[in-house]
Amino acid sequence: MSMLHLAAPVSFIPVAPAAPALRVDGLSVTRGGREILRQVSAAFAAGAVTAVVGPSGAGKTTLLNVLNGLVEPSCGMVASEQLGALRSAESWAALRQRAATIFQDHALIGRLSALDNVLLAFADARHPLSPWPWPRFAREAAARALADVGLLDRAFERVDNFSGGERQRVGVARALARGPRLLLGDEPFSSLDPPLARRLGDDLRALAVRDGVTVVLVLHQIALARALADRIVGLNDGRVLFDGPAHAFDAATEATMFAAHSHPNQGV
Repeated sequence: MSMLHLAAPVSFIPVAPAAPALRVDGLSVTRGGREILRQVSAAFAAGAVTAVVGPSGAGKTTLLNVLNGLVEPSCGMVASEQLGALRSAESWAALRQRAATIFQDHALIGRLSALDNVLLAFADARHPLSPWPWPRFAREAAARALADVGLLDRAFERVDNFSGGERQRVGVARALARGPRLLLGDEPFSSLDPPLARRLGDDLRALAVRDGVTVVLVLHQIALARALADRIVGLNDGRVLFDGPAHAFDAATEATMFAAHSHPNQGV
């Protein structure tokens, strides 16, 4: 296979995935006078895993935070296959009902058990401080999710007694508990050893294929991205420099992309 040429600002390799469930067109984000994302356009397919890779400061997390509605773009459009262009608070709220995010810092409450942390995914069904039990459907879904990440036997332990990798697995379980149609992950395997990272990654891929879930993962482990993703979007300096099938992102392409136009302090 020939190496993808990356001399032009944006390079694309045609691939034949499922229809895009989510797309961004001409997306830019500016903060404090700094342009973090620059005219980013990309499509994310249902039933597939897209890995977003790039050097530190490339804008990867900012792109993910636009997709989950935490960051408002300066210009450009985010559109969902089901909801159309996301231009109103109502449309973003509808997307968030179908989405879940695995955060890099786990975002867990240490004094709560693993099960209670996963149950927080269903906070719209019961106030977390309510004296009434969680609905049965929520408890069953939370238990299944903990079983999926291998932590059901520790469901009632406080998570402040867990290792970093175990807390990360609880975060993954919480994201999976609601059965999202869009699953986003910001370095979701960063605290895990390589075998467990691969196992959980394979599980997320199986979920995407089986249930038609759109999975978008920011990853720093390039080998894992190649192994798990159907598609890789490579960012550097806020621009898309690669968009194509994972098998085309070879070592030479990686070296070229990570070296090109690198400004480590430009984005986040």
